[in-house]
Amino acid sequence: MRFSFILSLLSITLLLTSCATAQTTTAVTTWNYPYDVHFTDINDSIRLAYVDEGTGQETLVFIHGLGSNLQAWQKTIAGLKNDYRCIALDLPGYGKSSKEDYPFSMTFFADQVAAFIEELKLENVTLAGHSMGGQIALTLALKQPDYLTRLVLAAPAGLETFSPENRAFFATYVQPQIIRATTEPQIEANFALNFYEMPEDARFMVEDRLSMREDTQAYHYYSEMIPRCVLGMLDEPVTDRLAALNLPTLLVFGRQDQLIPNRFLHPQLTVEAVAKSGQQAIKNAEVIFFDKAGHFVQWDQSAAFNKAVRTFID
Repeated sequence: MRFSFILSLLSITLLLTSCATAQTTTAVTTWNYPYDVHFTDINDSIRLAYVDEGTGQETLVFIHGLGSNLQAWQKTIAGLKNDYRCIALDLPGYGKSSKEDYPFSMTFFADQVAAFIEELKLENVTLAGHSMGGQIALTLALKQPDYLTRLVLAAPAGLETFSPENRAFFATYVQPQIIRATTEPQIEANFALNFYEMPEDARFMVEDRLSMREDTQAYHYYSEMIPRCVLGMLDEPVTDRLAALNLPTLLVFGRQDQLIPNRFLHPQLTVEAVAKSGQQAIKNAEVIFFDKAGHFVQWDQSAAFNKAVRTFID
């Protein structure tokens, strides 16, 4: 099967295996983030890049999804920074953060986000996660709920369940060599799957990926990392633990999400069913659906998403 078709079947914003140590590369350092980038060191050896905009009694910490970076939240930050402190970070291995041979498990990522919250001495934290970032947020909330006051989950991974046979499917088709072989048209098509209609103001995401593709070291690291992140999601499901969550939780989905649910493995499942299963499992959860919104719901319907977050917090 063509890789672009395979990606359309995967029900999480798609996109490492044993990674060679890699320093920040030219392709990544030239990416133009919309806000000033800061750096902090956690757990002795991990350097996290982040942006920190706005002030307020409430702090919002944003976690991006698979194959993405903190720029996924730029419209959210723009819309909320006048009322809240808004912080978005690049997860280890992503964007401008350090790149080493990390575990890339959900627990690993959650532990680094917790260390980040500790390092910056953040209080009154609303943790927001998109796609894989949503599953990381759930993992952290289940492990260390005292760090947080509430959750915002935008098209989160972790609510749809996958069988061992499903895992074998992902392990077969999400491999480093397949990612490295992706052509430029396929890359563009894969990004388009994330949106209701591919917007011009998200074009930089494609350009950044293409610039990384021209940097052999950066793209090798990226291609090795993504499969490990995918398996990390599958190996640490949270669905059977959601009842233990007591944090107020806002679930936001686009009705035209093409990645959740997985249309190939779960053709009878709907995005509404996935969302409502999460709402029923989490005690203090509410769910909102937006029309004309795909997997990148916080981008496709940024004004409505920002309004929903503001209402939820206030």
